[in-house]
Amino acid sequence: MEIFNTRGTCARQIIFDVKDDKLCNCRFVNGCSGNTQALIKLTDGLNIDDIISRLSGISCKQGTSCPDQLAKALVNYKEKLVAKALKEQQREAMLAAKALEETAATTN
Repeated sequence: MEIFNTRGTCARQIIFDVKDDKLCNCRFVNGCSGNTQALIKLTDGLNIDDIISRLSGISCKQGTSCPDQLAKALVNYKEKLVAKALKEQQREAMLAAKALEETAATTN
């Protein structure tokens, strides 16, 4: 479960899951009930990249909107995945370097 704190909208948070790159179990905390319910029904099960491209930049108040904030939440989610993957790659590279050093030390 992901929790995204919104900015500039009536909704205060967006809570969601992503499974197989598809949005699911999305809900908004506060916000215009009818609009957020419609937004959830229209995006449930869609690919997150499609949602981002369709909803980014939609404006309601203060230069943003609940759809725009959902797009931002999904971009944030993807950025966290990339950061996590990079961290794991760095960890694996460090372990491989350490194993190589230990091998070199035992053969000398």
